[in-house]
Amino acid sequence: MEITDLEPKALWKNFTELNSVPRPSKKEERVIEFVKSFGEGLGLKTSVDEIGNVIIVKKATPGLEDRVPVVLQSHLDMVHQKNADTDFDFDKEGIHMMLDGDWVKAEGTTLGADNGIGVAAIMGILASDNIPHPDIEALFTIDEETGMTGASGLSRNALHGKILLNLDTEDDMELTIGCAGGIDIMVDGSYKELDRPADQDRARSIKVHGLTGGHSGMDIHLGRGNSNKILNRILASIIDMDGLSLASIDSGGLRNAIPREGQVVITYRSDLEEKINAALRVVVEELKHEFSKTDPNFQLTLTDCELPDRVADPSSASDFSKAIYACQNGIFRMSPDMEGLVQTSNNLARMLVKEGKFNVQCLTRSSVDSEKMELARTIRAAFELMSANVVFSGSYPGWTPVPEAGIVSIMGQLYKKKFGKEALVNACHAGLECGIIGSKYPGMEMISFGPNIRGAHSPDEKVQVSSVQKFWSLLLDTLLLIPSKN
Repeated sequence: MEITDLEPKALWKNFTELNSVPRPSKKEERVIEFVKSFGEGLGLKTSVDEIGNVIIVKKATPGLEDRVPVVLQSHLDMVHQKNADTDFDFDKEGIHMMLDGDWVKAEGTTLGADNGIGVAAIMGILASDNIPHPDIEALFTIDEETGMTGASGLSRNALHGKILLNLDTEDDMELTIGCAGGIDIMVDGSYKELDRPADQDRARSIKVHGLTGGHSGMDIHLGRGNSNKILNRILASIIDMDGLSLASIDSGGLRNAIPREGQVVITYRSDLEEKINAALRVVVEELKHEFSKTDPNFQLTLTDCELPDRVADPSSASDFSKAIYACQNGIFRMSPDMEGLVQTSNNLARMLVKEGKFNVQCLTRSSVDSEKMELARTIRAAFELMSANVVFSGSYPGWTPVPEAGIVSIMGQLYKKKFGKEALVNACHAGLECGIIGSKYPGMEMISFGPNIRGAHSPDEKVQVSSVQKFWSLLLDTLLLIPSKN
């Protein structure tokens, strides 16, 4: 069966076409044009604002003209991640999708169901001539995954809707009414390099791979291995050996993905071979035991490589390793107000040490802004102790839950009626654009929902076909229950 043969066909057709368009964050020009042409092709009022958000307006169907206007919102960009052994060019190729039972996956890359399913659902409603709905403003934002600059740049007079349905939740049992805010932390610095000692006649790459990874917000509580932390621990087990030097580190990637792979390159004297191997065996056995449940495919690969001419001086290598040890990763605090909700966390997303320069990137999240900044300052202090330059950027607010909002009651009752059980009305630790949009449109009622998506931000990403059908049905019935303006 082809993906386009799945039900609802209107949604899957749009998702397939959308996934043929490369759409990495900050490179959305092609997908902006794709959605703009889509709206104009339907004869609908279509505009692109200064930052690149696309807004398409569709008038109410007969009989629903008196209802409150609704904003349907999803983001256009997707996280681009692939397995190391996958040959794929995200800038040129469309996603290669496949059907696996009740799930749609990609071949070795992220799928883009986050948030492509939401985009495709909105497109299906816009194109339909038989789906009843009130006045709709379809808002397609850009750059959600790497800074939410689309939502941040949205004008305060661009929208007129009073209810916003955000289609970016990843569990079909949930109605999300709040989320965490976030801030990016960028660390840069320099270190002293030396000529490689003449007696260090071997070079080896130590590579960590096979970690599970995942979404740095939604999956942070699962305790999955972080390649940056793991590599640092491995490096620390051997870095103080006399006759061994650090040449480079390259690990992790996107700020909103738990890092899955990375490598360090060391140089050393040949007579240290067995000592190094023995130390690595000990730490790897520890790691495999500790992460046996969360990361069963964790692997360490050792490969001889070309001898570099320059290495880090021992003091610099030691200072960097200590700073990485001091950098908080994972849960910082659970919410005392909402059981099971991560309140504050940090994802140590990236570390690069090469040619006398180092770079570290983190994404700190919290539903309490003051605590978000306190954790960010704590991380900054760890790196400033080694004279690094630390910059905060891209701070965005959380979304404060309003459980008494009318749309929450409407959808809660509808969910129970349709599916015979209560929806889980909650807040999430991921970043949603609702907090930013809500700050621009005070009083707008907002709620987020979506189908089951697993492994978002990793090549394991998949979306459940039967859950997409459930989500689609809930969305269409919700549009019928939007209250009147009076």
